[in-house]
Amino acid sequence: MSTQSIGLSEALHEYLLSVSLREPAVMTRLREETAEHPKSNMQIAPEQGQFLRFLVRLIGARRTLEVGVFTGYSALAVAQALPETGTLVACDVSEAYTSVARRYWNDAGVADRIDLRIAPAHETLAALLDEGQAGTFDFSFIDADKERYDTYYEQSLELLRPGGVIALDNVFRDGRVADPDVEDESVRALQRLNEKLHEDDRVHLTMLPLADGVTLAMKR
Repeated sequence: MSTQSIGLSEALHEYLLSVSLREPAVMTRLREETAEHPKSNMQIAPEQGQFLRFLVRLIGARRTLEVGVFTGYSALAVAQALPETGTLVACDVSEAYTSVARRYWNDAGVADRIDLRIAPAHETLAALLDEGQAGTFDFSFIDADKERYDTYYEQSLELLRPGGVIALDNVFRDGRVADPDVEDESVRALQRLNEKLHEDDRVHLTMLPLADGVTLAMKR
């Protein structure tokens, strides 16, 4: 028994993966290639990818959003959990990063489910709203520039149906959100958003100590 969430030692993390992780081979290859990337720290953890897959299946998602694609691991996890007619609108600004993603999406046979939009994400989300798509999405995963998280959250909330879920990554920011004197603006942005979400009665809320912290917000 434990009265609080515990940190994972390396041995316990390896045990968790050994008895829980069911990672398709194509995702393992993508994760291993990304590990060699100069910005490999932008990659989500494998257990986090599996959690996203589980969550998307759990809520029966068909229309999904992703803000921040990088090399496409999280998008691949979500796309594999969608029905054949499901769609993922994936937002990123980098052709270079997402060129890796496209290769693996094709290899996995899910490229036709992913609508990649190369543009600032707030512009893509605003365009979806302008097209009258408010309330039509089931799920949004936000993992991009932290200073705009609040904007992405508000836009995603408007785009989601009641019962839809937003997942926000890196809400711990390597544990620095617990420091009241931090000066890093990306951390301060998350501190403000975490506090805002705690009081936001438009959603049901939980924060999980998964990877670098994941917040789930379900639209009421």
